[in-house]
Amino acid sequence: MPNPPTGFAPGIALDVASRIGEAALAKGRALGLAPLTVVVLDQAAQLKLLLREDGASLLRPDIAAGKAFGAMALGFGGRELARRSAKMPGFMNAFSDLCGGRAVPVPGGVLVRDAGGTVLGAVGISGDASDKDEVCAVAGIEAAGLIADTGDPE
Repeated sequence: MPNPPTGFAPGIALDVASRIGEAALAKGRALGLAPLTVVVLDQAAQLKLLLREDGASLLRPDIAAGKAFGAMALGFGGRELARRSAKMPGFMNAFSDLCGGRAVPVPGGVLVRDAGGTVLGAVGISGDASDKDEVCAVAGIEAAGLIADTGDPE
């Protein structure tokens, strides 16, 4: 048996997750946003990176993780999750129950895709208005040379 085990898709590498996080925070600083928290999840929706700026409030890590987790759980960026939440509240309530309340269906949760469209993970950001959080997530993903999927059609 090989050690470490083989055959697992790597998703987002740690150095790439770090570039995404640092670029996202830099975008927030350039825009003068409130202190941000960035979470990067890998292809298995497991925590790869968490960066919490000084002054970020208590639940920001959980909210950022929930934005990313929701995107991974249903395979849509946060904008599509928000639309579905408004149109299908019964389904979204059931979804929330099924995932133990871990999903936050609002903008700011962005899928990370490679050039071929494969989902490598997701980024969630919390700290300012959701639309502004999303701008920072997109900036971070694009700075790493990857494709940001916000849930809006191209």
